Amino acid sequence: MEYVRLGNTGLQVSPICAGCMSWGDPNKGRPWTLTEDEARPLIKQAIEAGVNFFDTANVYAAGSSEEITGRAMKDFGNRDNIVLATKVHGRMSDGPNGQGLSRKAILQEIDNSLRRLGTDYVDLYQIHRFDPNVPIEETMEALHDVVTAGKARYIGASSMYAWQFSKAQYVAMINGWTPFVSMQNHYNLLAREEEREMLPLCEDLGVGVIPWSPLARGRLTRPWEETTKRSETDTFGQNLYQDSDRQIVQAVLDVANARGVPAAQVALAWVNSNPVVTAPIVGMSRPQHLADAIASLDLELTDEEITQLEAAYTPRYPAELPR
Repeated sequence: MEYVRLGNTGLQVSPICAGCMSWGDPNKGRPWTLTEDEARPLIKQAIEAGVNFFDTANVYAAGSSEEITGRAMKDFGNRDNIVLATKVHGRMSDGPNGQGLSRKAILQEIDNSLRRLGTDYVDLYQIHRFDPNVPIEETMEALHDVVTAGKARYIGASSMYAWQFSKAQYVAMINGWTPFVSMQNHYNLLAREEEREMLPLCEDLGVGVIPWSPLARGRLTRPWEETTKRSETDTFGQNLYQDSDRQIVQAVLDVANARGVPAAQVALAWVNSNPVVTAPIVGMSRPQHLADAIASLDLELTDEEITQLEAAYTPRYPAELPR
């Protein structure tokens, strides 16, 4: 495994990030998530393969993803070698302050995440969404205080408009606060709107890009009509893509068949072909998912193949963000 720097930082991460939303208590959210007994072999497999970058969130299965991830890190990994990331924003408790990016919520939720993860710090603490109900100054100062308290090494952001991200970075800069070092955004062959502004902005600022759903929730790995337990119950994912995207999926399958490799490798290789991307976040529910992710790092697409994969994409206007 060859490691890469996260943006302009000195932090070395694997070029594949293991997405931890795949596991958690199925009774606390998504019925398709893996139980702890099912997840642990996959986490061990990832660590043994050299993956050192793991991304979870406080809201994944009501915190149980963090708990499973934390126990596995302790049993299978060396904490000093692991880059552990989690996120804050979604609702975690009843009441007006049980969600969002207020100072109260951030300082409360970092402690809750650390307790569930069983660690003194996270390497990357990310805001899961932009919070329009809180002054960005309050959010950025609170995140800066999390870093200065030693509870996070770096901070990152996820899924917002480029102007919002730019404003947050500017506020941090003029106040001498910790800036974001990464952007976790929605980017794959079926969702390319980030190419308009966010990806150029990240390149200009030296911010690492760690896309979520690089396989479009599995859509890019199988024929359009084929479903899975997750796709049948994932209401959030069902609203992300449109029927015309089937042409792009077919192009992925055609390139994969010509190459003699799984479609997942082709779709991931396309994401990795963008030099702004640091490490796509890949969910794992079977050993083959990790194997395909690692193999994709050595798959170099030709210009003709990239043109074939991109040809059917229809820009979404106005660009919409998943909420």
